[in-house]
Amino acid sequence: MSTLLVNGLGVMMIAATIWWFWLWKPKQGAQASNGVLLITVANGTYTPSTIDAVEGEAITLEVVREDASPCAEFFIIDGLGVNVQLSLHTREQVVINAPQPGDYPMHCQMNMYQGVLRVR
Repeated sequence: MSTLLVNGLGVMMIAATIWWFWLWKPKQGAQASNGVLLITVANGTYTPSTIDAVEGEAITLEVVREDASPCAEFFIIDGLGVNVQLSLHTREQVVINAPQPGDYPMHCQMNMYQGVLRVR
């Protein structure tokens, strides 16, 4: 019985490895409509948490903070110089002009809220 269990777990681990390295594809991120995208900060997350942008095209992010947690107070995008203090229930506009290709992490000051801006 234990041999069967060990073999079954081994097959499951091989299948998980194949899926992780060769079959898994990241979901398509949200795209801006007319260059504007609304991001909601609530319940410990950014919605949407993955944003796809086009290289060289400006994008405007409208960030609205619905979460009173102190961690939700700042919206930061590494590599783009974005560090915005958010007021509750107010839309803050973040304009990013002609970003270069790459993945730019989005997060709060404590790295508890996380997302990514992917520029292709």
